[in-house]
Amino acid sequence: MLNKDTFVPIQFFKKEAYTGSMKGMRYRVKKEEEELSAVVYPEPYCYEATPEEQKIRAAFPFTEEGRGEVVDWINGQYEEKRPVWEKVERK
Repeated sequence: MLNKDTFVPIQFFKKEAYTGSMKGMRYRVKKEEEELSAVVYPEPYCYEATPEEQKIRAAFPFTEEGRGEVVDWINGQYEEKRPVWEKVERK
């Protein structure tokens, strides 16, 4: 699970997107206008190669509180859809 205390600082998102993975689930967080856009999707492919219908999106304020909400949302998506992530074929 992601930890709010050690997750990427808010300033990072001013320059680029951040991607990561967690046991079959990939995620991407990016600043878009004045929001943090978060996306989760199944492995094994990168964001660009994953079909849009497999991506789940949410938007949060571009604030420190929003950064914490992103972490909570990603962790929640992992728990809520654990069977989806666990059935992903890993190469």
